[in-house]
Parts: sequence; structure tokens; C-alpha cells
Amino acid sequence: MNLMKQTECTTILVGKNASLDGSTIIARSEDGGRNIIPEKFEVVMPDKQPKHYQSVISHQKIDDDDLLDNPLRYTGAPEASGDNGVWGAAGINSENVAMTATETITTNPRIQGIDPLLTKGGIGEEDFVTLTLPYLHSALDGVKRVGYLLEKYGTYEMNGMAFADKNEIWYLESIGGHHWIARRIPDDAYVVAPNRLNIDEFHFDSDGFMSDQNLKELIDEYHLNPDPDGYNMRHIFGSSTIKDAHYNNPRAWYVHNFFNPEFGGKPGDQNQPFICHANRKISIEDIKWVESSHYQDTPYDAYGDQGTPAQKKTFRPIGINRNFETHILQIRNDVPAKFAGVQWLAFGPNTFNSMVPFYTNVTTTPASFQTTPKFNLNKIFWLNKLAAQLGDTNFRVYGELETDFEQKSLAQCHKIQHDTDKRATNFAGKDLQKELEAANQKMADQVYDNTVELLGNMVDEGHGLMTLKYDLLD
Repeated sequence: MNLMKQTECTTILVGKNASLDGSTIIARSEDGGRNIIPEKFEVVMPDKQPKHYQSVISHQKIDDDDLLDNPLRYTGAPEASGDNGVWGAAGINSENVAMTATETITTNPRIQGIDPLLTKGGIGEEDFVTLTLPYLHSALDGVKRVGYLLEKYGTYEMNGMAFADKNEIWYLESIGGHHWIARRIPDDAYVVAPNRLNIDEFHFDSDGFMSDQNLKELIDEYHLNPDPDGYNMRHIFGSSTIKDAHYNNPRAWYVHNFFNPEFGGKPGDQNQPFICHANRKISIEDIKWVESSHYQDTPYDAYGDQGTPAQKKTFRPIGINRNFETHILQIRNDVPAKFAGVQWLAFGPNTFNSMVPFYTNVTTTPASFQTTPKFNLNKIFWLNKLAAQLGDTNFRVYGELETDFEQKSLAQCHKIQHDTDKRATNFAGKDLQKELEAANQKMADQVYDNTVELLGNMVDEGHGLMTLKYDLLD
């Protein structure tokens, strides 16, 4: 099976009482491999939702009865080419239910020997958003829907995904070929989930925890639980490898210490907690900074001056050249439901981009965010890729320019959003959607122009730093 996977993501979840403004927030950087995977921003209208579905990668056909009647409108951030399927990534539907899928996670040979991942058929990251988001009326609906699909069709990969409505957040992880677990995130908590199986403490038959019906019996029958008391799903179904210690755990460690400086510990620690509580309310800017982080102020920062060359390559950062799309899905509780859903979106490496807070009660998206598969500087995806690759040549010089650009862009977007929120209370229906679409366009245009300005400033600063130069005054 040819798996064109985006395998390198980092998920952040923030409960409504842990966020700065009382929103539920689910976020993820969608990363890929060595090849560039262009992503776009779109709205899927109900009449465009497929009535018949077959996966491109696995060729799995979905029964028509499972493509429910009356699908909802929803946003998505799929691959631009569509050659490998949809890969919808993340979005918010017209009922203000958000979904991000998926976080590629780890497993172990014990569960693979009992319920192997499929080698033929099954559903995966390519399919989950398309088959789930248009049919959800609550976050809990997302858990039930995906659980049903996993049990019926199976999967060829291990994945984590999150669902949110205005009240709650649920995080689900697939187990082997057909099993799954899910946990409700406490309202006052946050979660960082890198590419490992993340759910630890688990209580069967308790509020806030769900799984397939036979999972507890499977654990007991096959003697899978290594702990004398309770159930820790990471110990039972996950991994604890050298790769985890270098690739996954350090990302969680860095986020924990950002939100809780007293956390301490070591980057490779295998038992870092799933449910955490920050020492302050978490803002959108906090999440963007975390998703852009590269171990600043530690010896492990590739751009820093503290560590040795070997230390700078020791751990995989969150912000990386393979960030292709990053989203922060926000369901707000301090505004009317008709414009409460906001999909913050950025393309390209997070070290040199800015988030844009797009309203999701719309029928179209700005043209600059409708990415073309091939290089095109009219599209923000490609402009951000160019800025990041130029900025990477001398982060000490260009990094401050990026900071100024991002601060300016976020401030302008916040201002447009505040003004639009005030006006939008007076609109409804199609008139409201036109108002929100106009605001989205204004924010997209502003950030595009700011990115062009950033590139110009980088060219000005870099002119005198070129190696290929000869000055009579040198």
C-alpha cells in the first residue's frame, strides 16, 4: 500500500477554562516528509460532499448508507493537488463543531500481533475529515462516528484526532487495526500530543472516557497491562523507544516547560503527562509560538548559540521546514454562535509565517489561500515557503524581521476581527456570510501584503551579507 502520509504533526488542545477568552481550542501543525505538499483552504458545500466514496490510497469503498443524508457545510485544509485523496486535515462545520485529523502516533508489536494494521483496505488520514466532519453536531458525535468507522472498516495506520464544540474537547486514538480509545479533555487543562500514543491514565466505564466495547477484555485476555494497578494506555499500546526520546518526547517537554517553567525534567523523558495545567490562561499567540518553536534558549536550538553542532541536531523541533499547514480551531463562547467559529490558518514553516483568523460561516475562501500545486507567488503558501527558506540562511539577521512582521500581522487581524464582530451582530443569513467573507478577504490581503514586505526587508538586509561580493572598501 502506497502511503502518502503527513507523519510529523504536533497537536495542542486547550479547554475552555484554560484559554484566555473561554474558547475551546484544538490546534495542529500538519507536517510532511522530504517532498513539499502544498495545502489549500476551502469550503465544502453540502452538494459537494460525495454521495459515493472510495479511498485513493487503500481503495476502500465506503457503503453509501454510511454517507449520511443532509451533510453540513464545512471548511477544510486539504492537499492542493488531490492526487493522493482529499486529506481534509481540519475544519469547522456549520454547527460550530471542529475536527483535526490526524496526529500520526506510535504502537507496539504486542497489539500488532493481536489486531494488526490492515495491509489491504481500511481508512486513514486521507479519509477521516471527509467521512466525519460534515455529519457532526457535537464533539462527542465525532468520537462515536470515528469509532464506528474504525470498527467497521479498520485502518492501516495509527492516528490521533480531536473534536471540539463550544463546551468540550475530545481526543481519540486508534489502536491496532480496529480498536480505539478517547478521552474528554478537562475544561481547565491543556494537552500537547506529538507523534506517539499519548493517552495515559484511562478509566473504563467512567465519564470522560470511551473505547470500543471489547477493549478491556482484549487487554486482560492477552495480558497487555504491565502496571500492577489501573490502566495506562501509553504503557499498554504505545512505545517507549530511543526514537521517542529524540523525536517525540522533547517536543512535549519543551511545551510543558513553556506553560509551566517549574516542570523541569529531561527532554527524552518517556512518562510526561497527557493532561496538564498551565500557570496562566493560554492565548492564540501562545499556541502559535509553541507551534513555531525550535528549542529557543536551550542548547538544542538549531539557530541558537548555546549548543554544540551535535546538540543542535539531537532533537526534532516543532517548528520545522516540513510544516506545510498549521491550524488553530477556535469555538468562541463570548460572541453569538453565528460567527463563533474561527479557523486560524498559516501555511509553510511556522518560523516565517503568520496566522490568519478566518471566520468559518462562509461559502468561499480568499484566492491567495486557494493554493496551486505548482510554485506560484500569488499564493500565500508559496510565498511563505520562499520567506522561510531565505530566512533560514541567516536566522540571526532575519529572525527579528519575522518577529516584527508577525506582531504587525496579528495586531491588524485582531483589529479587523474586533471590528467585524461588532458589525456582524446586525447581520444574518447570506448578508452575514458576505460580511464575514469580506473580513476574511481583508485579513488575507493584509497578511499577503505584509509577507511581501517582509521579503523585501529580508532582501534589503541580506544584500550586504552575500558571499559573492567584492567591495573596493573591503
